[in-house]
Amino acid sequence: MSHTKPAVLALEDGSVFHGAAFGAEATIAGECVFNTSMTGYQEIITDPSYFGQIVTMTAVQIGNYGVNVEDEEASVPRCSGLVVREVSPIVSNWRSTMSLTDYLKKYGIPGISEIDTRALTKKLRIDGSMKCCLSTLPLTDAEAVARAKSWRDMAGSDYVKDTTCKAPYIWSANDATRHNAQYLPVGTTCGTTPTPAKKFKVAAFDYGAKYTIFRKLVLHGFEVHVFPATATHEEVRAAGVDAVFLSNGPGDPAALPYIHKTVSGLIPDYPIFGICLGHQMLTHALGGTTFKLKFGHRGGNQPVKNLETGKVSITAQNHGFATDPKSLENCSAIVTEINLNDQTVEGLRHKELPIFSVQYHPEAAPGPNDADPLFQDFYRMVEQRKAGKI
Repeated sequence: MSHTKPAVLALEDGSVFHGAAFGAEATIAGECVFNTSMTGYQEIITDPSYFGQIVTMTAVQIGNYGVNVEDEEASVPRCSGLVVREVSPIVSNWRSTMSLTDYLKKYGIPGISEIDTRALTKKLRIDGSMKCCLSTLPLTDAEAVARAKSWRDMAGSDYVKDTTCKAPYIWSANDATRHNAQYLPVGTTCGTTPTPAKKFKVAAFDYGAKYTIFRKLVLHGFEVHVFPATATHEEVRAAGVDAVFLSNGPGDPAALPYIHKTVSGLIPDYPIFGICLGHQMLTHALGGTTFKLKFGHRGGNQPVKNLETGKVSITAQNHGFATDPKSLENCSAIVTEINLNDQTVEGLRHKELPIFSVQYHPEAAPGPNDADPLFQDFYRMVEQRKAGKI
């Protein structure tokens, strides 16, 4: 380590990890979380749901295939910092255009390597996600711990306002500024399923949406009209859409009453599909509540069971909050899916209206296509609603 610059990671409980700096020279604070995915680090660090978080990768070596513009889920990295056991000294992939180190440096994101990520992950599992400070600049341990303690809690924070789009727009397959390359799910005939000939107009709320979500909606027969999180139900109605989609996003779902109000206003009139934070927004709009998980679900190996069909899917997840099932007992929704690791709520369905949601990311395809039918179900639901059948 003599040829590397030192870095420090300090937790709010006083724990300090020393390692090697990579990426940008900076000092930042955030919530320390871990992700168990073996690959997909570029999609993870550009996922807006990680806004305000410092992500620890549990896979031993990160960065071996570099980064490229086509795999970004947002125009810039959205996590605050990155923690890894080892940064690959070699970048080798025909699609790579830049190393992970240079990519983080370009966007001002600091990273720390050469620390015991197993010990850090075990601590977070036992004690829960914590506030932390990561610095690649000269900083004493005491200063780092103090900065970690002074960072604001994730609970009660509205980070959607920092990640949502500023104005409505139509997602275009030809918009090079959003790198909307044709999305081809792995494992299907010729790489994809036929796109329905008829297109339905969907209002997709951007709470911090990943690009691939919009690509998936287009692939499954929707003309995607993206709305900022602050859009009202009156604005959506004025756009003449056929359905509503509620995206993923960061922060505490209970801290977003303005979104709860909008979704409540849309429930009587539109088929609605929500994922991740969108699932939690639907929970609140229906009268339910959410709570903070001890260390969250983050990774591509989360088993989810559908209680109605008995099917088990392997899902990708990134969330620190969950729906309280007891809060739904007097609501108009039923629990349709649960997480097999901890029995938390993973899906909801309205008892009467064409509305459903899932806690996981159906577009991420770790299964790889276990959750693809959800988009097809959404299309059929809209089709039936337009035909007056539901």
